[in-house]
Amino acid sequence: MAPHPKQPDAAASAHEAASVHETASAHEDAAAARARRIVRVEGRVQGVGFRISTLMQAERLGIVGTVRNLTDGSVEADVEGSPEPLAQMVAWLREGPPSARVDSADAREAAPRGATAFRII
Repeated sequence: MAPHPKQPDAAASAHEAASVHETASAHEDAAAARARRIVRVEGRVQGVGFRISTLMQAERLGIVGTVRNLTDGSVEADVEGSPEPLAQMVAWLREGPPSARVDSADAREAAPRGATAFRII
């Protein structure tokens, strides 16, 4: 006759449940600590290295998201990260690289999407 598999005891089950809860809480805390802004930048921002400069600044700050040229000549940056680096990124977008001239940069809040990298699109 085959031996009966060992039944988990109550303490082991409680420990596993606590580990699952802690992992879920850690993910929720990380998501809660992230913010997202969609920034539309107008001025002389195309053909001046704005997108590659944005990528490099985002990487320096640990920001994820995208940056792209729009057909009206503006640039849109969809940026996500921790609140302080994100605020620094938005401030940088309002100035841009030395080769650009930023006339305006309007930022709006959006729900974080959980991006994992920064891309030029």
